[in-house]
Amino acid sequence: MTQQTQTPMMKQYLEIKAQYTDAFLFFRLGDFYEMFFDDAKLAAQELEITLTGRGQGEDRIPMCGVPYHSADTYMSRLIEKGYKIALCEQVENPKHAKGVVKREVVKLLTPGTVMDGNIIKEKENNYLLALTMFDDRSYGLARTDLTTGECAVTLLIGEIEEVIHEIANSGAKELVVASTLDKTCLEQIEQRQLVTISYEDETTVDTNYAHLCESLQSDQLVQSFARLVNYLVRSQKRSLTHLQKVTYYSSDSFLKMDSHTKRNLELTESLREKKKAGSLLAVIDQTVTAMGGRLVKKWIDRPLLDQSLIEDRLSVVTSFTENFFGREELRDELRHVYDLERLAGRIAYGSVNARELVQLKRSLQQIPSIQARCQEIVPMKTDSWFKEEERMEEFLDLLERSLVDDPPISVTDGGMIKEGYNAELDTFRDASRNGKKWIAELEQKEKLETGIKTLKIGYNRVFGYYIEVTRANVHLLPEGRYERKQTLTNAERYITEELKEKESLILEAEEKMELLEYELFVEVREEAKRYLTYIQGLAHSISEIDVLAGFAKVSEDQRYVRPTFSNDRTIHIKEGRHPVVETVIKKGQYVANDVLMKQGRDMLLITGPNMAGKSTYMRQLALIAVMAQVGCYVPASEVELPIFDQVFTRIGAADDLASGQSTFMVEMLETRYALTKATENSLILLDEIGRGTSTYDGMALAQAIIEYIHDTIRAKTLFSTHYHELTQLDQSLVDLQNVHVSAVEENGKVVFLHKVVDGQADRSYGIYVAELAELPEAVTKRADALLKELESSSFSTKTQVKEEPAPGLQLTLFEEEQPQLKKKEKKGHAAADKIADKLLEKDVLHMTPIEAIQFVNELQRLLK
Repeated sequence: MTQQTQTPMMKQYLEIKAQYTDAFLFFRLGDFYEMFFDDAKLAAQELEITLTGRGQGEDRIPMCGVPYHSADTYMSRLIEKGYKIALCEQVENPKHAKGVVKREVVKLLTPGTVMDGNIIKEKENNYLLALTMFDDRSYGLARTDLTTGECAVTLLIGEIEEVIHEIANSGAKELVVASTLDKTCLEQIEQRQLVTISYEDETTVDTNYAHLCESLQSDQLVQSFARLVNYLVRSQKRSLTHLQKVTYYSSDSFLKMDSHTKRNLELTESLREKKKAGSLLAVIDQTVTAMGGRLVKKWIDRPLLDQSLIEDRLSVVTSFTENFFGREELRDELRHVYDLERLAGRIAYGSVNARELVQLKRSLQQIPSIQARCQEIVPMKTDSWFKEEERMEEFLDLLERSLVDDPPISVTDGGMIKEGYNAELDTFRDASRNGKKWIAELEQKEKLETGIKTLKIGYNRVFGYYIEVTRANVHLLPEGRYERKQTLTNAERYITEELKEKESLILEAEEKMELLEYELFVEVREEAKRYLTYIQGLAHSISEIDVLAGFAKVSEDQRYVRPTFSNDRTIHIKEGRHPVVETVIKKGQYVANDVLMKQGRDMLLITGPNMAGKSTYMRQLALIAVMAQVGCYVPASEVELPIFDQVFTRIGAADDLASGQSTFMVEMLETRYALTKATENSLILLDEIGRGTSTYDGMALAQAIIEYIHDTIRAKTLFSTHYHELTQLDQSLVDLQNVHVSAVEENGKVVFLHKVVDGQADRSYGIYVAELAELPEAVTKRADALLKELESSSFSTKTQVKEEPAPGLQLTLFEEEQPQLKKKEKKGHAAADKIADKLLEKDVLHMTPIEAIQFVNELQRLLK
């Protein structure tokens, strides 16, 4: 579009769009939000709506739009995909406009700032993060959930890897950074995290929000929070009075688990489907409020290290467990409490409606009985949960007097305010009612006097009130009785002077009534802002009560026990169970297992058949430890644990295709992280390390890793392997103990006992597992024959590997004593030389996938 052909409206659009280049500009035109140019092309593709155009020829502008009344659905879909939306509205009355109606962006909607809609999950926080990197290579990370007002900040010192894990653990969808942030740092974050990046360079605290960060002791923390709050002020353009005082947290105060560990343990979502079902959260989340649901997820993400705080939670769970009837009555009362945290946010935002204020009223009315119930069950905590001086009788009285019990969702259509609350409003309502009553009486009178039973008096916004007579009955009207107003296909519409006068009175009363009712509602809403701090404090107490009562319920239902904690790093679990697996199999089928790890038994080397339960055994130890440090009872008959500072896992195979990393590389990276970060007080779970490479490479790596953990880190470790040669390490490593998952053979069939016992396994039963997977019978029979052949005397001559194996390893190669093998060996040496030459010529790290396949094919031909 040329400069000369720009209309005033398009010029206005382009000027506004220039300020929001990274967002869709929803430009309000009448009953639609319109998008133009590249915005229109991309929106049409993402929303699957029709792309149209404005103008003709080379000046034609791509265009698409969504209806104003259903725009929320379309906006939610874009935000879920990580886009931003600048909402541009008319900000002056078109009647008073000179030229183009003035428009402005009234709000910026982003994944981290959206307040409502389908993408806000009831039991999940929606965090927005701000990252600030300082000259000393420390990183300030501030976060808020705009829907609840929660604010927190921390300082991370070390590698960017720590920041990436913290971002991942928060589940945030948007990250605010400086426009000058180191590009390498930003690329690493974008490569590893699916977050929307936004920019904010101002790091001086706005005076309106300085009181929120008064408790912060460091300028770095203040700057980190300032970046966050300045972005909110700039993007939201409305009150943020619900933001709570910033709390400082240290990652050293919680049990550390990197994103890989949380994924492998399936703490909050299943590994395969990425859903809550199948996770630890799904089992122990027995909360009945949305606030409690969010809190239990936060607790699972950040288990405690302070034993006194853990014992405090466990004591409350014990009290709730011992008082079944009181607890269940309390949970019934909690079900009537709405989401106070998010209601507080909507009050501050000015977006709360009358129905939500009634929900707030009903929630607050439950508090006295909840408090009394808690006083009976957990008197030691009740005083800290509820403060008598903060009761809100005046506010409750206001809500009770002002709002009807079942108000409409809309706040502009009336019907919200109770009779008797405002005398002027009652007068208008009376006038409106009497007017309508007069019209109803007029309709009956006209029917009698004209004899037309189908005559009716109707109303529409264009013509007002009218008398309608069907065309078949028009001839019955006396001449001059009514004044014709409108002709329809099957009827005529009329008015009278008397009807016009009454219409004026009714409409004037209704218009004034709606305006006054809205003003009264706004007054009530503004009054509610005075109580935001109390509502938020109450929300925190209710959510904590909800979580701990839920822990008591699941503990009772699933036969969990209270854990105890050791000071000498002893792990003693009697009849331990996997909390998730036992809920998805038939009752009574789960085989419980003991875990004993004490001095001289810090590392368990686990062998045994595939599918026998080695990974389940390892995971259940970690999950029991997490549950204990969260403050929940655990699935066992007796439990004593140390308090772990970190948990590391490497369980299962996974590629990181986005980063171009193979399964084996991911395995090595996760193992490296554990080996460099773990301490003596950590828990390490490693499953089948080394299987992604050749047998000898893998076995050598596995042994070296075991020895390093044993000699250098000394952390409690479970190491599962199919390398049976490693079991002899118990002779050289004093703190290593062999255990295995037992199995027995009966009538040629293998029975997995799923029981972990001391000692080493004698075989892996891999062919039997292949039979269970229903591989073709010809394959499993051939494999069985080959296995017997390999184990037979024809392969009894063994020669040691040329290279000296690592201490403790007994690696062997089998050499068949047949002439043809000798010939193949000579041929193989020649081919190996050629292959080695070609490998040295190639830069394999910079090959494309196709080039690599072609190269491997070429090498294969050399071997044939």
